[in-house]
Amino acid sequence: MTHSSVNPITEDDIAHFLANTPGFFERHAELLASVTMSSPHGQRAVSLQERQAEMLREKIKGLEHRIMDMVRHGHENAAITDKIHQWSRELLAVQDAALLPVAVEQGMRSLFDVPQVALRLWGLAGAHGERPFAQGASEDVRSFASSLTMPFCGPNLGFEATAWLAEPAQVQSLALLPLRRGAIDAADQPAFGLLVLGSPDPHRFEATMGTDLLARMAELASAALSRLL
Repeated sequence: MTHSSVNPITEDDIAHFLANTPGFFERHAELLASVTMSSPHGQRAVSLQERQAEMLREKIKGLEHRIMDMVRHGHENAAITDKIHQWSRELLAVQDAALLPVAVEQGMRSLFDVPQVALRLWGLAGAHGERPFAQGASEDVRSFASSLTMPFCGPNLGFEATAWLAEPAQVQSLALLPLRRGAIDAADQPAFGLLVLGSPDPHRFEATMGTDLLARMAELASAALSRLL
């Protein structure tokens, strides 16, 4: 006795058929009016047209949120650009090169709201090598600074340079910016300094944050401080 078996039609079969038969609903337009779906906003059933309208409203809402985020980021970037411009003007206006380290630190605190800032420089010319900002950087710190080709951001892991800050015990996150001639990623140029930014906020400087802005700030500070070399 011969038994014939027929594979049941699956949802994938139906979806494939509808996707490849665009004229189906033209020939059976009455089905569109009778199709109902469950609403994501309750247990009630809604028509296909109403569900499509809901999906469109949700998409528009999502786009509105994205536009609002873009506008907010645009305002924030404009504000940061203004601050960098002001900082640049202040650094260019410093006539006595020996006052540049103080100007760098003060700009970071006042313009960019960084609670704690410190820097150390080495390999300086003449009497600049005897200044307080040229003291206290060990060979390990100098080697570490030269190894950085981008700002380091993350938790306070007890880096030696953290001790330069006024209240290192209060620092939960920090950024370490190498100072060297030229671009920050010019590995062939050894660092001549290290700029330390500390915050009690553990999320202020996170390992996952973008560092493009900090890199530009490090290059700006390096260009100004290179007058001491």
